[in-house]
Amino acid sequence: MSITDPDAGLRQLFERRRLNAALAWLFVAVLCLVGGAAVWNGRALWAGFTLALVALALLPPLAFRRADAMVPWEVLALASAPALGRLLVIGQTVGGVTLTGRITTYVAVAAAALILAVEMDVFTPVRMSYSFAVLFVVIATVAAAGVWAEVRWLSDVFFGTQFLLDGRPEHTIETALMWDFVAATVAGVVAGVCFEYYFRRYADDTPRYPVDPAERVGEN
Repeated sequence: MSITDPDAGLRQLFERRRLNAALAWLFVAVLCLVGGAAVWNGRALWAGFTLALVALALLPPLAFRRADAMVPWEVLALASAPALGRLLVIGQTVGGVTLTGRITTYVAVAAAALILAVEMDVFTPVRMSYSFAVLFVVIATVAAAGVWAEVRWLSDVFFGTQFLLDGRPEHTIETALMWDFVAATVAGVVAGVCFEYYFRRYADDTPRYPVDPAERVGEN
């Protein structure tokens, strides 16, 4: 006759939460290091964007006042990948495409939108349907790409940088911007599909987050 430990499921739940939180904090530390390296190399805009990812990741633990209230570590790993790639392969090109240009930038932008979508779905009463989840991440990614373009343009105008206004003809700059938005849209669609098919349907079979209302009351 087998004896079932009534506390086994609870122990497994807390062990999974601790593991998820530990890995998530590890990738937060990676993003902080990448942001620091960007500051050291004089890349203020990329440093600011990387630290914005850190701020998004820290919203749940700050809001719930719990170190284990972290988004899935896989989301932060995805966000860290383009940041590390931009740091490690800076200036390199493949087939005439700059690896540190549209590819890493808009994968990172899509990762930021993905973090926001996951936080809304996990830590708030909001639940997104498949189509709306993809649409939300795509729109958020394209919107972030628009803000990113404005920040670069304002930096060129007021601080004399050459992120956009680098001496190229105006039509060339406009064409490059349109391709930026195309890249952001594609990255957003991929991130939205990842959100639905992995983070919602596969990675969340067992809860990893302290989001039960009773737990929230108990912590206050």
